[in-house]
Amino acid sequence: MKIALGLIAASTMSAGIASAQETPAADGAIDAQRQDIVVTAARTNLPASALPLTVDVIDRETLSRQVAVSGSVVDAISALLPAFSPTREKITGFGETLRGRSPLYAINGIPQSTPIRDGARDGYTIDPFFIDRVEVIYGSNALQGIGATGGVVNQVTASAPKQNGWSGRTLLQGNSGDDFAGASLGGKIAGLVNMRSGRFDATGGVAFERRGVFVDGRGRRIGLDGNQSEIQDTDSLAFFGRVGVDLSDTARFEVIANRFKLEGNNHYVAVDGDRTLGIPATSRRGETPGQPSTGLSEMVSASLTDGNVLGGAFTLQGFYNRTSDTFAGGVLATFQDARIAPVGTLFDQSRNVSRKLGGKISYERTMPGLEALTLTAGFDALIDRTKQDLVQTGRTWVPQTDFRSLAPFGQANLKLFDGVVRVAGGVRYETVQLDIPDYTTLASASARAVIGGKPSFDRALWNGGVVLEPVKGIRAYGSYAEGYTIADIGRVLRGITQPNIRISDFLDLTPVISNNREIGVEVKQGPLDASVTYYWSSSDLGQVLVRSSDGFFNVARQPINIEGLELNLAVRTPLPGLKVGTGFSHLNGRTDTNADGIFDADLDGANISPDRLNLNLDYTRGRLSARVQGRYYLSRRFQGQPIANDFVGYRLFDAYVAYELPVGRAMLSVQNLGNTDYVTYYSDTQGPTDNARFYTGRGRNFTLSWQAGF
Repeated sequence: MKIALGLIAASTMSAGIASAQETPAADGAIDAQRQDIVVTAARTNLPASALPLTVDVIDRETLSRQVAVSGSVVDAISALLPAFSPTREKITGFGETLRGRSPLYAINGIPQSTPIRDGARDGYTIDPFFIDRVEVIYGSNALQGIGATGGVVNQVTASAPKQNGWSGRTLLQGNSGDDFAGASLGGKIAGLVNMRSGRFDATGGVAFERRGVFVDGRGRRIGLDGNQSEIQDTDSLAFFGRVGVDLSDTARFEVIANRFKLEGNNHYVAVDGDRTLGIPATSRRGETPGQPSTGLSEMVSASLTDGNVLGGAFTLQGFYNRTSDTFAGGVLATFQDARIAPVGTLFDQSRNVSRKLGGKISYERTMPGLEALTLTAGFDALIDRTKQDLVQTGRTWVPQTDFRSLAPFGQANLKLFDGVVRVAGGVRYETVQLDIPDYTTLASASARAVIGGKPSFDRALWNGGVVLEPVKGIRAYGSYAEGYTIADIGRVLRGITQPNIRISDFLDLTPVISNNREIGVEVKQGPLDASVTYYWSSSDLGQVLVRSSDGFFNVARQPINIEGLELNLAVRTPLPGLKVGTGFSHLNGRTDTNADGIFDADLDGANISPDRLNLNLDYTRGRLSARVQGRYYLSRRFQGQPIANDFVGYRLFDAYVAYELPVGRAMLSVQNLGNTDYVTYYSDTQGPTDNARFYTGRGRNFTLSWQAGF
């Protein structure tokens, strides 16, 4: 099997999940299939065995089953990949990390993040029903530009139909908490239709989902996040479309559009808990003040690809992406202004609006006369305009800021000794400029007048590595790669309290450059699929999220060192159709809190994930398929941090069973099979005196689905 779309790439695969990702095939064909997989996010046509990268590919089958269990793409990725942190179980994902750093979310290579003012909703910009697969590249890299300090999570949309005529698929789904009460009921209906006639094809789809409230392992409603908004008690409506034409046997032009809107229903209000008594935050029936929290994402992209231009592959892509996120509000200290209303009475809520325009061009071919050498060259451009306002009072919290990135890049890959050894390397040269106008901070930040400016930087970001494959299916590799991001500019700008600040001279706007080094060994032989990876990364001037008393996070610029170990094992047992697998992630992160050159404290739970063990058992036989999986989040002590933020750990089990019917397939999924009562990792490691955000995790939840294709 070979997977390839308009953007081009390749990579290795972690064994722990790969066994669940393969399209059904004869056992002897699996290893060969894996070597031919092309991962679009790595931006090369080379096979999976050619690059010193760690990558997991989650196919549509695995993704749809896990989404039915977990509820979203982000939750599915977190459940499947041990190196991904536990989610907050909210719509905003700040503090959710991959290998201890923020991942870049993308759709078909188009960035969904808003680096100027990170609203942390970039994991909720497309309905998972329209996704064919998710590609996860681990570790800091600059393959897709800004933001991938922890890796890339690329969501590849539904592909164009290959055969003439009509085809499609549908989904009907209902879910409920363990109490089967009306408040916890939810459901989803979705459909996708494909058409091809000769060289022309079109795809269109719509998906609607309603979510009820969540209940924990004791049947209590889980608390609502009054600052960052919720995934509970929301509706989402999504549209997807693709139109393409094959210009020749090798050339194709296509346009893809996506619109996703999620909106709160305002049926419940938050009720504080009591940490000292162990009483979690909950909710009660009532109307939320202000506008409903919403998340709107709209994207249009156009691409031209040709696999035979002067003997090489050419790709041209342009895109427009717009997001508008309205957050739930409150009578919060940050929003108070005595000039508007008496302090302690002013309700407000914020909204992020971001618009991106961008383009990518690349060309790859083997070197004439030296066919063992593959060269890739390209150029990326991105213009991002973002602002954050306060909805009720019309005040500016983060001024409208422009971010411009221009980046040529080049890569080379040399095959030696008939492919036993490969040497790869390249460079991306980033030229970035910010344009920040004059503005005044909120009254809570002393209403400081800040003089704007146009800070800029340019930097060469390098990568290189070696792959050794002495025997087919046994690989070892080592690599070095640099990635970069900008430390959430919005949090920095809105948090300025010093007088007479000039943006052009403000140190905190310098970029985060992360260096990722890793070595790995993979074995894919017969029934065995195993891998081990050790990595370490550092940032001389990283970003650390620091929580304020009202729940908002500010950014501290501190050196960071992270190191980790990942182990994955999957085995096809002698029992036909039965596979067992395990994955383990160990992670350490340290920071220098006082700039004395000594790393004196652990990164806390907002900045790094706990150690974790995954176990899974899969069975497929005839019309029946089933899976049971367990996640063990191990306890953790954060040295140099408050003892109250230590993590006690918990374990969760999920399961599903599916059966092929004469028409379609029925599936029953169960999240938190044991109905474990636990405090989420986010709540357990943050805000030890914050009773409003003392959240328990979701208890047992049932989802019944029917899927069919035609």
